[in-house]
Amino acid sequence: MNDRAVGILDKYDIEVLRTRKGRSAILCETKQGLKIIKEYKGTKEKADLQNALLARIKQEESIDVEMILPNKDGELLTTDIDQTVYVVKDYFDGRECNIKEPEECRRVMTALAKLHKSMCIPESELESDFSVYKIEQEFDKHNRELRKIRKYIRAKGQKTDFEIFLLQHYDLFMDKAIAVTEEVKEHNFSDYYEKIKEKGTFCHGDYQHHNILFSGRRTAIINFEKCILDSNVRDIALFMRKLLEKNAWEKEIGYDLLNTYEKEKPLEMEERLQLYYRLAYPEKFWKIVNFYYNSSKAWIPGRHMEKLEALLVQEHARDDFLTTILKYN
Repeated sequence: MNDRAVGILDKYDIEVLRTRKGRSAILCETKQGLKIIKEYKGTKEKADLQNALLARIKQEESIDVEMILPNKDGELLTTDIDQTVYVVKDYFDGRECNIKEPEECRRVMTALAKLHKSMCIPESELESDFSVYKIEQEFDKHNRELRKIRKYIRAKGQKTDFEIFLLQHYDLFMDKAIAVTEEVKEHNFSDYYEKIKEKGTFCHGDYQHHNILFSGRRTAIINFEKCILDSNVRDIALFMRKLLEKNAWEKEIGYDLLNTYEKEKPLEMEERLQLYYRLAYPEKFWKIVNFYYNSSKAWIPGRHMEKLEALLVQEHARDDFLTTILKYN
């Protein structure tokens, strides 16, 4: 981030003591506490929504969340001389969650459940119209991309070892992607989506360990820029998938995560089904293929092959996990 971004602090009623660079941001120690400057790519309406949600979450005293600070003009977004838009937010002095520690993962799931209980703004109170996110639309988009990339590889003359290996296993994952998508459509979540919109059920949108900070017994959750009107299961699935992929889809780990969440906020049947479909869709395969397609073809890293081989090794365990832990419970 450009160091000139620090200049926007003149537009805020805060007294800066010192600054230092963070991950795509600038951290500021101020007399009003730790703050962070970040570029903002969204709309004013999304920033207003984000702060309205955060204000509600703050009523939950056991978790800490950021707030976007208004500038001297009362605006959440501040533009510098280069017309770059920034936000200044609260920040927390803590360390990221260690996903190798089971107890810390339980803390993460408990915090998530408490977050979800607070993260609602009824449709009647929303100042702007936000559409409900629908997983079948995302799956359809992914499927179109997978077909396009398969066609591209097949049409290539000289193929790399990775591309040959990829084509050998493409149908396995493509068939699963199509089957999951069709099953979601057949189930028809229309009533469930209407319920989400009416209740104004939002989720964090990027609930992973980088956005969860521990300071003693306190848990802080940051980076709500991707908050979205969607099933709470979106957050659960993201965190669970990343953790389970690193642990060969170990059933005990999955059960422990779900059980911890449900002690605070039990899942409804539609939510459990949503979780099943989100984890059943071969998203890891789509990510590998999509990353390959959008990167340089002149040199394909060996890491691509390693990830695909690891994915194949875990596929039976993933199917077993989905059947025994989710679909029939």
